[in-house]
Amino acid sequence: MEFIIFLSKLDKEILDLLIQANYKVEENKIECLLNKEIKGLHNFIENKIIICTENAKRKTNYRNEKQHPNKENLKTKLAIRKALRHEATHAIQKCNNNKTVGDIKNLEAKLHQSKRRSLEFSTSNFSGTYAKEVEAYILEDKPKKVKNMIKKYCL
Repeated sequence: MEFIIFLSKLDKEILDLLIQANYKVEENKIECLLNKEIKGLHNFIENKIIICTENAKRKTNYRNEKQHPNKENLKTKLAIRKALRHEATHAIQKCNNNKTVGDIKNLEAKLHQSKRRSLEFSTSNFSGTYAKEVEAYILEDKPKKVKNMIKKYCL
């Protein structure tokens, strides 16, 4: 799985915990081709997370470091890390009887404008509830919290 090269040590721990919680984590499946806007998705029924590495690379203008050794590709790393954490949050919510794990009141106000657009996209194109999506967008920037919540709710 190519996306692993973009993960931090902490994100690799999140991945390992998801696998311990009996989640399958796959990459670049047909769902990614059907919707080139998504960077990841959570299959609730199959306990599966799909990371759309190729979509993330395309959306962040990834450049092969061998061809462009001075390019950092930080945007791609961040996009893939956030996708994993976002989808891990949905796994945590599933472990919590399909409910949010925190009090999401007032959290929406903390969302950056770009995440508000993503939130609109997610809630209009996928089956997630508004509250669960808000929580997932907030937690994609909090890897330690995601890691601890997987342990608390899923293991």
